[in-house]
Amino acid sequence: MLRSLWTGASGMIAQQTNVDTISNNLANVNTVGYKKETVEFKSLLYQKLQTKVTDNNGDPKPVIGQVGSGVRTSAITSRFKQGNMVSTENVFDLAIDGNGFFAVQAQNGETAYTRSGSLVWAIGAEGMSLANSEGFPVLDVNGEQISVPMGTDIDRLEVDETGKIYEKVDVKYTNENGEEKSKTEYEFRAQIGIVQFNNPSGMTKISGTLFQESAASGEPRMEVDDPALKRSTIRSGYLEASNVQTVDEIVNLIVAQRAYEMNSKVITASDQMLQQANNLRG
Repeated sequence: MLRSLWTGASGMIAQQTNVDTISNNLANVNTVGYKKETVEFKSLLYQKLQTKVTDNNGDPKPVIGQVGSGVRTSAITSRFKQGNMVSTENVFDLAIDGNGFFAVQAQNGETAYTRSGSLVWAIGAEGMSLANSEGFPVLDVNGEQISVPMGTDIDRLEVDETGKIYEKVDVKYTNENGEEKSKTEYEFRAQIGIVQFNNPSGMTKISGTLFQESAASGEPRMEVDDPALKRSTIRSGYLEASNVQTVDEIVNLIVAQRAYEMNSKVITASDQMLQQANNLRG
């Protein structure tokens, strides 16, 4: 009976983590680039209740008596299913259609990765740098910050499907009749670095939409340098919405709450059995 108390308690702890994770998913249903998380469980060690594996006649028993000691949370995994594309008509709202990630320089100076493409131009000492909504600089294919000179007309910058940034420049020329004309040309400014991972679910989550590489995820693979990768497509003027499905999360929440209640009733039943045993009189 004491074992059943601890078993029920382990189930309640695991389901509390499950409820917290589902609640976090629901809270981020409108967060750009957010990826839903799921809790994975693992059975704890089993204990043999019988050391003898034969009966009184020496015949082997068909079943060895074993009992489990509960459950624990083994992992909380991010699911990188593609989210819906939401139109914003802002040139530097970028959505990744594919398996890629934007690389940004986090606050600690290390490189982090995100699917959130709500980008802005931040004014710095040496010009204007492209940054995400949290102010972290976006990195190019060489791992350097993307910047343009101060005074650049941001409205004349565009991003193509490969992540290349161009500036529209008016060029004057004289035609064959001697008339002065002007035309618009596109000058290359930078290319946004898009990386992929062999196992993106193995990355370490450091905030709502930011991840860092780990031994489980493998090293980042730059798309432009790796012909074996299927290139992602950059959608300018769109943002990738959260991939959380509200209805699914509500159903999962109900299941988790019922499992929590069932484990609490295991503890209640064990307590009642202990109380009855304690009240027995010879």
